[in-house]
Amino acid sequence: FVGQGDQIFMNEVFLKYLTAPTITSGGNPPTFSLTPDGRLSAKNADISGNVNANSGTLNNVTINQNCRILGKLSANQIEGDIVKTVGKAFPRNGSYASGTITVTVYDDQAFDRQIVVPPVLFRGGKHENFNSNNQQSYWYSTCKLQVLKNGQEIFQQPATDVSRVFSSVIDMPAGHGHVTLTFNVSSYGANNWTPTTSISDLLVVVMKKSTAGISIS
Repeated sequence: FVGQGDQIFMNEVFLKYLTAPTITSGGNPPTFSLTPDGRLSAKNADISGNVNANSGTLNNVTINQNCRILGKLSANQIEGDIVKTVGKAFPRNGSYASGTITVTVYDDQAFDRQIVVPPVLFRGGKHENFNSNNQQSYWYSTCKLQVLKNGQEIFQQPATDVSRVFSSVIDMPAGHGHVTLTFNVSSYGANNWTPTTSISDLLVVVMKKSTAGISIS
């Protein structure tokens, strides 16, 4: 070894026990340090055993295998194999439904998905009418729903006093582009009278397409 001032330089050393207030690696800046308060700083670390921590922050990490979260998970943004839903009430103009809802599912995932539209119920109505001679008659309100997929019509039906239903399951293969669904609802009454119609709220569910754990025949 070589002594220089208050420093000692050794190429190799074996110590059975080492007590030191601070341990610092060579280099500028040091790549490793251990301070008296127990703070460990390292540029890189490969740990083959267990890591136990009560708090901390991780940035840009990858979990290669399975993990369990026994407590509460809070996340601002999640991408991947997650069921996502969106819902909205159809526009109305007083007593009748009229307007458009557009839903776009972006082709931003590496796996196939399915778009599920649970049943949407819509109907018009039957109304009594009495003329000047007090003679009774009836007139109808009509509610019409049209659904487009990427501009192509996939559904169109009118409903008067009997409810109609639209529901659908749409495959969305990865890499085939975005899917835009357009829902147009309109209403009209006989003799241009003001109609009275109704339609349930729209719900769209997007999920990963997978048969794992499922059998169908």
